[in-house]
Amino acid sequence: MQKKFAVKDTLAESRVFLSRVVAAFAFMFLLTLGLVVRLIYLQIVGHEHYAMLAKDNRIKIAPLPPTRGIIYDRHGRILAENLPSYSLELIPEQVKDLDDTLTRLQSLLDISDEQIEQFDKQRHRRKSFSSTPLLLRMSDEEVAKFAAVRPYFPGVDIQARLVRYYPYGELASHVVGYVGRINERELKSLPVSEYRGTNHIGKIGIEKTYEEYLHGTTGYAEIETNAQGRSVNSVDALDPVPGANLYLTLDIDLQKTAYDALGDYNGAAVAIEIDSGDVLVFASRPGFDPNPFVYGISRKAYKALQESDDQPLFNRALRGQYPPGSTMKPFIGLAGLEYNATDFQHKLFCPGYYQLPNVSHKYRDWKRWGHGWMDLKDAITQSCDVYFYDLALTLGIDNMHEFLDKFGFGRKSGIDLVGEQAGLLPSREWKRAKRNQPWYPGETLITGIGQGFTQVTPLQLARATATLANHGRIVTPYLVDRIIGTNYTIPGPAQSGEVIALKQRNIEDIVMAMVNVVHGARGTAKRIADGIDYQIAGKTGTAQVFSVKQEEKYNEEEIEFKLRDHALFIAIAPAHAPKIAVAVVVENGGHGGSVAAPIAGKIIKQYLGSNEGSPDEE
Repeated sequence: MQKKFAVKDTLAESRVFLSRVVAAFAFMFLLTLGLVVRLIYLQIVGHEHYAMLAKDNRIKIAPLPPTRGIIYDRHGRILAENLPSYSLELIPEQVKDLDDTLTRLQSLLDISDEQIEQFDKQRHRRKSFSSTPLLLRMSDEEVAKFAAVRPYFPGVDIQARLVRYYPYGELASHVVGYVGRINERELKSLPVSEYRGTNHIGKIGIEKTYEEYLHGTTGYAEIETNAQGRSVNSVDALDPVPGANLYLTLDIDLQKTAYDALGDYNGAAVAIEIDSGDVLVFASRPGFDPNPFVYGISRKAYKALQESDDQPLFNRALRGQYPPGSTMKPFIGLAGLEYNATDFQHKLFCPGYYQLPNVSHKYRDWKRWGHGWMDLKDAITQSCDVYFYDLALTLGIDNMHEFLDKFGFGRKSGIDLVGEQAGLLPSREWKRAKRNQPWYPGETLITGIGQGFTQVTPLQLARATATLANHGRIVTPYLVDRIIGTNYTIPGPAQSGEVIALKQRNIEDIVMAMVNVVHGARGTAKRIADGIDYQIAGKTGTAQVFSVKQEEKYNEEEIEFKLRDHALFIAIAPAHAPKIAVAVVVENGGHGGSVAAPIAGKIIKQYLGSNEGSPDEE
């Protein structure tokens, strides 16, 4: 049988091979082209971007926190400064047995469990090779103790830092405020770039209100790091800009006089320079030592402050709201003159009580047997309630509200401090909105003597008194006189120049009646007139803490101290060339003339005694 052989197709095989070679070369060309394009992009188009990423892997940006600005009083005395302090710090990764090290440090330096707890919170927020503070503000004795055993504590060292310090302690605590550690809520609202590396922020007072200026501008250092993120070398740096220094209008000597004069009483005193609006005194007693707040006050100490019956953390000058009592009478009297509801010749008989027509209820005078015949001057001098009951009824609540609103009652003063309370100036509309009740005539009567719903702050009272002394030119109080930064100076705010339209003769008559309160034979504050060659215009006030029933008698000696009346006093000095206005509120002080007035007298005498010549002679 004959065999058959297959014929090989050489031409077809060549074609297949050639097509495969072409395809391979085309694929290699495309790959090469893609690689070239990518190289061009990386080397030319994306060079800047990728170079930056590479640099970021090698260079770390470390913040350089600025030095906080200093706060001075009007005479250049330091109220808040930065002092060098030593702190004990640990680098966790260099400590082999952290628990044992902490235990030994506790026994050596008497470190509390609360401080250990705070250290644990801090170290978990940082890298293990970062230094974390354990004990802050070390005493010389503690520094010496640790220095002697330092070789036995690897990874533990002493570092020097600047710490905020308040040399006057409780004396200016409510004005200056304090700084404290930044909390989680604040961290969310703060600009990250400015507060990287900063652990503290102003919490209250000037420290909080002017935080933007006091903090300064954060600088940055470029640090070369290795693969583990440890610093190797400093490459470049942008120096931080220190915070601005603040010069306050406050006179710390006058502040001390006012604070000390309050003695064992709780209360507040505010003094304003009439021409400028400078706040000379802003005292709230009791105060507190702000220094422990800087690096974290202990829970026990903070709880004691919070639970104290005296409320030392409460700023009475800014936030305390009190019935103004008879200190409102000069303003009601001025309203009566302006609205022609009375005049200086009009007389009213005071039998010791007042009754509305066809009403049996008696609105009592503080003098149970009455004052007899009273005109406006006598009524202010002797603080006759009956006269002002009648005047209030004649004026009506609408006129009283309109007039008192012009002096800033019921509104914030605009002082450069956060947290101010507005007080309360009642009206028909207010009562209808808040209580869904109509306004009653009896409420008009007690509003006329500064009782009832009316609430004022000591700051409001001082501002209104300054505006009265300024013949209706509105005084806006402020605390920062100037801000001095590295390359700038910002002066304090100017007064608005806004004026309440008042008859000058009426103002003069009211001021003269207030002069009689201090210098008249029957004045309720005549004891503070001794030893001065100028005149003080003032008005005492007593504000009820609780209501006395119709037939009951108020006996100060038989009631609990916290239920006793508040004592108030407002003053202008010198009366005929006013320079200073003062308001004093003494909680449970009883009588404005015997308790509050002497405090204002000490402030005025010290302030005017520092000025050359007799102000009345100018």
